[in-house]
Amino acid sequence: MGLVTPDFGLVFWMTVSFLIILFILKKYAWKPILNALKQREDSIEEALKSAERAKDEMARLKSDNEKIMREAREEREKLLRDAREVKEKILADAKKEAKAEAEKLISSAKAQIESEKLSALTEIKEQVVSLSIEIAEKIIKDSLDSDKKQKEYAEKLLKDVDLN
Repeated sequence: MGLVTPDFGLVFWMTVSFLIILFILKKYAWKPILNALKQREDSIEEALKSAERAKDEMARLKSDNEKIMREAREEREKLLRDAREVKEKILADAKKEAKAEAEKLISSAKAQIESEKLSALTEIKEQVVSLSIEIAEKIIKDSLDSDKKQKEYAEKLLKDVDLN
């Protein structure tokens, strides 16, 4: 039982040993331990701040990325809209040009038809006059004996006939 109950000498020397160790630790080890703890605390705090900055930077980059994507979509839509407008303008211009060309061709064809019609009418009139002269010549050959009388009579007939 003597081992379980400490006597005064044992308690005294244990207390003295503890105080000496405490003094030595305080004198030589306490400051380096506190400095190491302070450095560790500072490095952890800096790591947390760095992580927070990285988180903020990631949020900013995500926001910038979304903004860039939105702008790219808007630019794409604008380009597609512009391309559609250009296509529609080109088609409208081509239709207008084709219509103008068709009208020009129709007008030219009408003018040519009118010209040929007038030419044909003139030719028919000339043939009618020629045939009329021949017929009249044959009919009145007996009554008109000279060329002069024949020409006068033909001119009179031409004046009486309306060419149009």
